[in-house]
Amino acid sequence: MSEARTTIVWFRNDLRLADHPALQAAIAEGGKVIPVFIWAPEEEGKWPPGAASRWWLHHSLEALDNQLRELGSRLILRRGVSALQLGELARQTKARRVVWSRRYESAARERDLKVEQSLAQENIETRTFNGSLLFEPWEIKNRSGNPFRIFTAFWRTCLQGPAPQAPILAPRRPVSPKTWPRSLRLAELKLTPSIPWDAGFAKTWRPGCEAGERALNRFIAGALRDYSKVRNEPAAQGTSRLSPHLHFGEISPRQMWLALQAHAHSKGISDWRQSQFVAELGWREFAHHLLFHFPQTPEQPLRPEFKKFPWGSDARLLETWQQGRTGYPLVDAGMRELWTTGWMHNRVRMVVASFLTKNLLSPWQEGARWFWDTLVDADLANNSLGWQWTAGCGADAAPYFRVFNPVTQGEKFDPCGAYVRRWIPEIARLPDRFLQRPWEAPPSVLSEAGITLGRSYPEPVVNLFSSRHAALDAYARMRAG
Repeated sequence: MSEARTTIVWFRNDLRLADHPALQAAIAEGGKVIPVFIWAPEEEGKWPPGAASRWWLHHSLEALDNQLRELGSRLILRRGVSALQLGELARQTKARRVVWSRRYESAARERDLKVEQSLAQENIETRTFNGSLLFEPWEIKNRSGNPFRIFTAFWRTCLQGPAPQAPILAPRRPVSPKTWPRSLRLAELKLTPSIPWDAGFAKTWRPGCEAGERALNRFIAGALRDYSKVRNEPAAQGTSRLSPHLHFGEISPRQMWLALQAHAHSKGISDWRQSQFVAELGWREFAHHLLFHFPQTPEQPLRPEFKKFPWGSDARLLETWQQGRTGYPLVDAGMRELWTTGWMHNRVRMVVASFLTKNLLSPWQEGARWFWDTLVDADLANNSLGWQWTAGCGADAAPYFRVFNPVTQGEKFDPCGAYVRRWIPEIARLPDRFLQRPWEAPPSVLSEAGITLGRSYPEPVVNLFSSRHAALDAYARMRAG
């Protein structure tokens, strides 16, 4: 078999074997297949993977390599400039083709263009594939031919068009070379944290596509039935928790689409595409649509008038928020869950983001940066959309006057206090009526619960009423020009 038909498969955020169009195309050529991952955080612009993401990446790469070895293959690991590493690998293996799944972040797109140009100078063919989305960002346009800014219109247009392509089955055994090129050991990439703060990650998660597929099947068989009812309850196991598996491409949205479709058909459900959970897939598509068309949004507000918003710069308040020491139990519980597990329930994400931007008047970019470093599912498109939505400065944003009250949100969605008591054990003995507002508890109740406000648990760092009005006044001044 001719070495000239050797194909390099460049893995990135598509760390799986099933429904992998680039890998399938390489195998279909009939020649040898060289799977490669290149660690090049410098090529991610201002957003190299954060610490929590790097932890997940380490274990996901390990899982992918194990799967490839079961097929008689392996994952080649490299560190350095992608174009140089791919060119060197192509020369060493006599590969004449490099294939990969497309990415949509601005820095990644610029890097990929440079890779294509560099390889073309060596007469090496490149092909790219959609391995991450249901719909390409440039395929969905409004009636004027422009990108959407409103989710409902965007998703309605998506659903009215052709259905997503069916996922590709797991590949057959790829043809491996007789001699493998040089590879780094996984530990040499130094992805795992240098400080021991990730113990809770390992207790909470198992990265890898096999774990992702099990999580999807478990969700469809269980929590999906009551998803619309319990998805906002942080103490319940009511969400899919598939976001990190999706971000790293351990499972594809097409696999999820097909699984949801098959489940709906087995239950005789005809309107499954209008379900709440399918809409969540739509929000992910919308986030990538926005990032592709408005690449400045990770740092700049989509609505330009918000460049004039008078954000504060109180480092002490920002630190109390980061550490879960604001004195508001639902906010603090969410921030402690994030630090411990690398994840936070979506309802709580909105509450803590609102508190940071509208009660503390800290810039949304500060929150986006903290989430980027501490979330195992940190995704530039989703992170940018979520923070701009809460701050009121993005596409389809929450109204500027919407301020999530952490007390009433806690009483509504964590009425028995199971979530707060789990993450803030120092106030666990408070009665339910005071759990979300401990500063209102009489001294005798605090004493019986073993709480001294300001010592065992902080007093509120701001007043909800006055800070809300300060935010609304700031918005009014901005709008007045």
